[in-house]
Amino acid sequence: VQLQASGGGLVQSGGSLTVSCAASGSVSSINIMGWYHQELGKQRKLVAHIDTGGFITYGDSAKGRFTISRDNVRHTVYLQMNAVNPEDTGVYYCFTIVRPSQMWYWGQGTLVTVSS
Repeated sequence: VQLQASGGGLVQSGGSLTVSCAASGSVSSINIMGWYHQELGKQRKLVAHIDTGGFITYGDSAKGRFTISRDNVRHTVYLQMNAVNPEDTGVYYCFTIVRPSQMWYWGQGTLVTVSS
């Protein structure tokens, strides 16, 4: 499975931005799709993930501000980011977990910069 993330950029604090990630390859094996966030010099943290049935899990920093969704026809996952703040700055990596191996695949990441 290959993942291509897009949509990052510069956004003002309090603003909104949507990033997306399109999967290709063995897409029929995809189960979970989601996003991790990595600030410079820190470990990646879960933002949110969604399974094929639409069950969603959010990380603490995303609750109430971010919305994850997916298009199972286009094999694309979206992350709508609202009320962003400078702590949301960093690289957003999309990932997928496939069946039955439970193997993880990562996209190349997209940079989001929030200006204060």
